[in-house]
Amino acid sequence: MAARARRAADLPDLDGAIGGCFACPRLVAWREEVARTKRAAFRDQEYWGRPVPGLGVSDARIAILGLAPAAHGGNRTGRIFTGDRSGDVLFAALHRAGLANQPTSLARDDGLTLRATRIFSAVRCAPPDNKPTPGERDTCAPWLHRELDLIRPTLRVVVALGAFAWAAWWPALHAVYGVRPPSPRPAFGHGAHWSGTAVPEVLGCYHVSQQNTFTGRLTPQMLDEVFTRAKQVAGVD
Repeated sequence: MAARARRAADLPDLDGAIGGCFACPRLVAWREEVARTKRAAFRDQEYWGRPVPGLGVSDARIAILGLAPAAHGGNRTGRIFTGDRSGDVLFAALHRAGLANQPTSLARDDGLTLRATRIFSAVRCAPPDNKPTPGERDTCAPWLHRELDLIRPTLRVVVALGAFAWAAWWPALHAVYGVRPPSPRPAFGHGAHWSGTAVPEVLGCYHVSQQNTFTGRLTPQMLDEVFTRAKQVAGVD
């Protein structure tokens, strides 16, 4: 799998290779089981049921790194943060920031486009209970590393959604940029900020999960502040 990731010549090539990955037996079994049984509200739909590739432009200056696809969101629609409440919150914020042409992401053919932005996850398959294991994260890492490598010439800032994505960034920093991660690792928190030399800056943001948005732990204003900062760092008007 790592060799397949390295061979990907561009983002479309990488996206196609990701969609054919079967490297993690537990995740494969879960994503396919969810696609067979479905949620009652989506019983008439055909689920994607495969790893979910990234979304966005090839010359991205801003990257948004998430945890993993949702079982009935990206695993159903085949597009990251699409068709679930987390995506509703994220794309509304990106639209307010001028980084998305519309505030919703409902299906792969709904006309959504991003500006200066690429979205992807540390783990590409939907995990049971939204909790991939550290081993699954590490197995999936070559996809993340190759995606970062392909957008490396323009990438200026990474927004890490949640502690899991924040933790996934530091091995990627070494694998892609050849830079030793800081020790001790910077603590995750909403609004956390790390910068190095000749590498993207990193911003921490609470994940756009219902647990955070429904309880008010993450508000639209807090998201707007993160993306305003990301645009400033990336030099995006």
